[in-house]
Amino acid sequence: MRPYVICHMVASIDGRIDCSMVDKISGEEYYTALEQLDCPSLLEGRVTMEHYNSAKEPFVPTGYEPVDQPSVSVAEESDAYMVSVDTLGHLRWNSNRIDDVPLICIVSERVSKEYLEMLRKQEISWIAVGKENIDLNAAMTILYEQFHVKRLALLGGGHINGGFLQAGLIDEVSLLVAPGIDGRKNGTSVFDGIVEMEYLPKHLHLTGLERLGNDVIWLRYRL
Repeated sequence: MRPYVICHMVASIDGRIDCSMVDKISGEEYYTALEQLDCPSLLEGRVTMEHYNSAKEPFVPTGYEPVDQPSVSVAEESDAYMVSVDTLGHLRWNSNRIDDVPLICIVSERVSKEYLEMLRKQEISWIAVGKENIDLNAAMTILYEQFHVKRLALLGGGHINGGFLQAGLIDEVSLLVAPGIDGRKNGTSVFDGIVEMEYLPKHLHLTGLERLGNDVIWLRYRL
């Protein structure tokens, strides 16, 4: 069992999601639509968390000793969580809460013991699973079984979205197309980072099409 996952993103019309660029072309429509998805818990990747929520200075261990085994700590039980995905534990936190809900850090087993000790002292929950990279399937099972997360909004960036897509963990896509163009070379797209060239595109079924304020188009798809 795992949470029902809705990937909710806002992009330029060329599919780019660079945070600072999207901030210039989008408004409150993104958050209004997010509220309608009825997902109390939210998940963001390292780059998005770094831009909006984490402390600016990264965590650097004084001596690197990996935890090297699965580890879970439930610091606080709640009906809603903000979840960070940060493979090696680079993000430092000013608080154990974001937008007044408890924080959960998902990391790999390569994370340093020192990083988990920092989280323990700050009373921040964590899930450490996956030898080289985060085992997203296992992490979602733990979120469901130990943190009781039933619905989860996946808010990017592009690489974590691509990881969830490749792992078969996305049930719906909620995409806001904002009236702007990026056009810069090598920009990150809504789904990115899959390196297997034989990977086949996913077919989607359109379930919703709505024009919001400020010329934003809201598209909803089911996989």
